[in-house]
Amino acid sequence: MAAVRVEEVLAAAEEQEAEKRRSVTVEKELELEFDLGNLLALDRNPPAAAGLRGAGPRRETVLRALARDNTQLLVAQLWDLPAERAGGAGGPLVAQLPEPTFRLPREKPPPRPRPPTRWEQFARLKGIRKRKRTSLVWDEQAKEWRRRWGYRRAGGDPARAWLAEVPEGADPEEDQFARLRREKQERVARNELNRLRNLARAHRAGTAVPAVPLHPTGHQSREELGHVARVARVSTASLGRFQPRLPKESAEPPSRSSGKKRRFEPLLGNLAAERSRQLELLRDMGSKKPVLDITRAVNKQLRQEEAEAAAAKGKKQSRRGKRGRRQ
Repeated sequence: MAAVRVEEVLAAAEEQEAEKRRSVTVEKELELEFDLGNLLALDRNPPAAAGLRGAGPRRETVLRALARDNTQLLVAQLWDLPAERAGGAGGPLVAQLPEPTFRLPREKPPPRPRPPTRWEQFARLKGIRKRKRTSLVWDEQAKEWRRRWGYRRAGGDPARAWLAEVPEGADPEEDQFARLRREKQERVARNELNRLRNLARAHRAGTAVPAVPLHPTGHQSREELGHVARVARVSTASLGRFQPRLPKESAEPPSRSSGKKRRFEPLLGNLAAERSRQLELLRDMGSKKPVLDITRAVNKQLRQEEAEAAAAKGKKQSRRGKRGRRQ
């Protein structure tokens, strides 16, 4: 067994320590600009031009190293922020990000505010505040926690109960189950009427963006009703494939791309076609001979002849009238 010198062991240990320090220490000539609210780091240091030439593995290695160093600097800034444990002492460590300084552009315009409904206007006038209630309540009959609304809610549906209480002063011969079903249908119809009124009020206000141009006026045209039916059909997850068809409706489900769409040329497309279009435009601009549109010229000449013929016919009729009055 060969003897190991102490100097070699110390040198290997120093190299390992330097490698560890190099993994967390990054030196830059110009300090990076950080926007921790957006997790953004701006590096204004020019990259090595020699390493970015070409498209080989060397360039990929340089870019990976640059991205790794900048990410290391950003993570080091995040560790300096105040942090707390989420969900108790055993939860993960979460950093509190500051407010962002850079305003990132939006791809689409911000949504317009929805006009308030009649209940929201009344609640604001009376100072009524919305209180958040739990979705589960204790059901004494079933002895379990159930939903407050919807299917299998606490207390069940009164219209489906096996026992109905007769109110005081009611007709004892009246069917209480039919009365409960009728009251439920009236409530559903009243809610639907209020929803249609809110849509009409929002359309008159002009601040909302209605998805369907259907106004509860009772005077809808055939085109409006057809458009509403197509939009309602394709609004499902299956794009109307499993929806029941209406009478006299086609068997094929409507597509979302039924309307007219504008077409734009791609930014990076056929360079030869782009070059030919630009050369043709420059040729037309540089030529002294005007560009003649045969169809437009012929139509203009025909309109001019028709106008002259109509004017001549009018003059002829006016002269006949004058001679008749003179006689």
